[in-house]
Parts: sequence; structure tokens; C-alpha cells
Amino acid sequence: MFTSLVLIMLLFQFLTEGILLRPLNITNLILQNSYILILAIGMVLVIITGHIDLSVGSVAAFVGAISGILIINHGMSVPFAILLSLLLGGLIGAWQGFWIAYVKIPAFIVTLAGMLLFRGLTMLVLKGQSVAPYPKSFQDMSSGFIPDLFGGSTLHLMTIAIGILFSIIYIISEMRLRKTQLRYQFAVSSKGLFAVKLIAMVILLNVFMYILATYEGIPTILIILFALILLYSFVMKKTILGRHVYAIGGNEKAASLSGIKTKKVTFWVFVNMGVLSALSGLIFAARLNAATPKAGNLFELDAIAACFIGGASAYGGIGTVGGAIVGGLVMGVMNNGMSIIGLGIDWQQAIKGLVLLFAVAFDIYNKNKVL
Repeated sequence: MFTSLVLIMLLFQFLTEGILLRPLNITNLILQNSYILILAIGMVLVIITGHIDLSVGSVAAFVGAISGILIINHGMSVPFAILLSLLLGGLIGAWQGFWIAYVKIPAFIVTLAGMLLFRGLTMLVLKGQSVAPYPKSFQDMSSGFIPDLFGGSTLHLMTIAIGILFSIIYIISEMRLRKTQLRYQFAVSSKGLFAVKLIAMVILLNVFMYILATYEGIPTILIILFALILLYSFVMKKTILGRHVYAIGGNEKAASLSGIKTKKVTFWVFVNMGVLSALSGLIFAARLNAATPKAGNLFELDAIAACFIGGASAYGGIGTVGGAIVGGLVMGVMNNGMSIIGLGIDWQQAIKGLVLLFAVAFDIYNKNKVL
């Protein structure tokens, strides 16, 4: 999928006559898709366990509305309001997780009810009107940039330095991984291919950083996204909890018989989804600089599509955080590219629907081929 993402970007770079990869547009791509990517991180865990969550857009809108009322109407401090909003998201996730994990109501039904419930509550608490504006400290969460400590004038030197630092860390980690694989006699790529991969990734990373450096530098939301990707990738790949999530999605009954507390794990997966939905709602409200009743519309469909396009299985048990992010970027680049070349929203929706259908069909084809 990463290769597909690169090819799609090159295609739209050609079709848009170079507009797609301009510094300003790259930054806009990150800002415009950040809240969907955050939802995709949580959604992929839900899908891996074999469930679905249709309520994330409505939960994001509801939490955004509550944050607006707390911060704008009641003058609450931004950090405290953010903390309360995230706790509210966790409570909503716990509410839905209880019905799904312990009462055994299908997630589709519970989250469909949640979608309607929290959309209605959003309209109720906002009384059908938007609340604005947020203080700048809140807006910076979505639209701010890290400061340049080196004082660059035309080039954001801090961004260049971070790109070089990450390149060094990446090379060291890949070399250590290869050394460990060789020690245990695992199959590895040839030295030449390994070197080509390192060089290609380092060049790609630094070109990306250079593009950001020519505009405003690294957006704050990119730091938040990067931290979430690292955290959840580590949890899913390196921890017992991650193994349990995959086991439940592969075969819940077998997982239960092997001693995994399937109800508890499922419950906390939905609590996590609630917290990330709340964070997504805060990010969207900060970018829009308003809490609006229409916020979060169709967010759930974009998040689900990102997971399936990124390789998650419709049957559960398969999927990665990185894949969901790549899937979300594919959707984001397609949206942005089609808008630039002037395709109407009707064609955009149709093409996105076909891409999702083919992604799931490809997953089913591969599964049947293995069987």
C-alpha cells in the first residue's frame, strides 16, 4: 500500500501540474486529514477484534461541542477542558463497550444507536448553532507549528535538523534489526537491497522535511500523530495486549479457551476508540475554530475506509496501525487531488466507493486463495 500511495501521489502530481506536492498543499494535506488518521488508529483496533464502530463521527462532534461550551461559554482553561473532553470520550467508549462486550449486543447495532444518540445530543447542547471562536492556545493544537530554535529566515532549520536526526535513528534501528535477524538465522534481504532501501527511505524522509521547511515547518498535529503512531504500533506489535487483540479477532472462542479475557479486552478497545474519537473532535474543532452541529459528518466512513484500504481484514484478526495510516493518506491524497483537478463531489464519492469496494474484494480474494 505504501508503494500504491507513492504512485497515486505521482499520478496526481502530474494531473495537477505540480500543485499537489507544493509545500503549502502538503501542509494542508496533513492538517485536513489529521482527525481522520487519528480515528483510523482507533478504528483499526476495533476492526482487528472483528467489530465496527459507526458512532465515531457523532462522538467527535459531541465532544467538540462540549469543549466549545466549556472553553468559550464558561471560560474554562484549555488544558483542563481538553482533559475533561478526553475523559468524556472514554466514558462514551465505556458505555458502548459495556453493551458490546458484556451484554453481547452486536457492535453494529450499539454504535449505530450511538451515532444517532450523540448526533442528537450535539444538536441539543448547541441548540442548532455554532459556538466560536476558540482561544489561540486551543487552535494551535491543530493549526500551530513547532518554533524554529535556530532562527532560520527563508528555511525552517529546526525541521531540517529533525529530519537528519530521524534519519540517523532510522538507520541505526534498521541495522540493529537486521543484526538481530541474522543472529537468529532469519531470512533477510541482500546487503545491496538493504542499502538501497535505507538510502531511499532517508532521501524520502529528508525531501519531505525539506518541503515542510520551505513553508512553516512541522505542524503541531504532525507531532501528535507521530507520537500516536509510535505508541499504538508498539502496543500492537510488542505487548501482550496487542497479541490478545489479534487473537480475539482471529478466533474469539479459541482466545477465550486459551485464557484471554476477551470481554475485558473488547471493552477497553472501545474505551480507547472513545478517547481517540474525542481527540479527533477536539482537533477538528480547533482547525475549524468553532464547535458546530455538523462536525464529524461521515468521519466514520472515512476512518473505516482507511482501515480496509490499508489492509485490515473484514473478517477481523488482520491489520496494522501503519496500514491504516497509509490507507487514510491514500483517501486524503485522492480527495485533495480530485478537488484540485476540478472533479465534483459526486465523482469523488463514487471513486472513493469503488476504491473501498475493490480493497475489500481484494482482501476476500486473498483469503479464499489461501483457503
